[in-house]
Amino acid sequence: MNELEELIQALCPNGVEYKKLGDIGKFYGGLTGKSKDDFKDGNKAFITYKNVYGNPALDIEPVEAVRIEKNEKQRTLAYGDIVFTGSSETPDECGMSAVVTREPNQELYLNSFCFFLRLNDKNLLLPDYAKHIFRSHDLRRQIFRTASGVTRYNVSKDKMRKVEIPVPPLPVQEEIVRILDNFTELTTELTTELTARKKQYEYYRNLFFNVDFRHFKKLGDLCELKAGATPKTTIKEYWENGTIPWMSSGEVNLKKVYKTEKCITLKGYDNCSTKLVPKESVIIALAGQGKTRGTVAMNMIPLCTNQSLCSLICGKEINPYYLYYFLQTQYENLRYISSGDGNRGGLNLKMLSTYMVPSPPLEEQQRIVDILDRFDKLCNDISEGLPAEIEARQKQYEYYRDKLLMFKPLEEVK
Repeated sequence: MNELEELIQALCPNGVEYKKLGDIGKFYGGLTGKSKDDFKDGNKAFITYKNVYGNPALDIEPVEAVRIEKNEKQRTLAYGDIVFTGSSETPDECGMSAVVTREPNQELYLNSFCFFLRLNDKNLLLPDYAKHIFRSHDLRRQIFRTASGVTRYNVSKDKMRKVEIPVPPLPVQEEIVRILDNFTELTTELTTELTARKKQYEYYRNLFFNVDFRHFKKLGDLCELKAGATPKTTIKEYWENGTIPWMSSGEVNLKKVYKTEKCITLKGYDNCSTKLVPKESVIIALAGQGKTRGTVAMNMIPLCTNQSLCSLICGKEINPYYLYYFLQTQYENLRYISSGDGNRGGLNLKMLSTYMVPSPPLEEQQRIVDILDRFDKLCNDISEGLPAEIEARQKQYEYYRDKLLMFKPLEEVK
């Protein structure tokens, strides 16, 4: 019998009590009443949607900031708070958790597309236990059911209050944290190495596009720009048994799109303004919260898109893969020129059509593509190298995490 089994046998032999989130804490929202200008010259630390989505343990030393005036009434995060993404283009991104696992040394203000749970009793859950349990398969399955929507998904706080979480004694939580943190430590080391490699790739990619090109052309002169559309979601005939791939905004994060989550019918296609886009076009997010706006992808199949995406169908003077790599370097600039506040905002076809793109000869474009393809494969190909090892370690961690965090409910014991 290992140490964890001994602790469970000694402290909770009859099972573990499951508690509803609404019974152990209260939910609070993020910032309210902010405009784009408030994020230009901030004076207080700002927690972005991307920070929450990407970090089971919240990064409490963000580089982003927001302007908070004296005596302004806004909630701040505290040690032990459990933060969730509340709204997204895809259901998988809804309700992703991040936990404040360290005592903040500054005021932390949360973006308006997230919300947080503050425990009534901070001694009930170890923050490091919470960072594991809220991303476990069982909790994610419960949280997934709290989100609803078709083209945009929103978490229902009323349903979140009914989500149940196992609350074992603190010594049991501590041992689980020790075991799972050991799994994640090696993954973190490998991820750090991969991050360094990706930075090297990004350095060389940016270097290619920072040279003094003689010729620049407007994007609209190199490509045909097409915005998408969404068939009415209330008409079943437009969606049921659909065969035409339809790409939503969140799927731009896939980078290379080989399939879409949803398909529409021919009737749905004929009754809205979306257009079929040939494969190997470049697709850019026009609008979206957090990280999405300004992100680019390439469709590897013919598809149509929603209205928040613009498809760039390349002409004879531009290599689509060259354009794809170039626009990846323009992410921050594209966000800068778009309108809206710190989370919302939008590009439009007029902005993009006049956007200047370096246009060397096709032979030079292909040379750049060949070099960046090799870097890209080295960093991102899941079948080889560091990404494959990280993937294997992550799967191992998830297996033991889900196994360790499944408890016998107390009410089932007779």
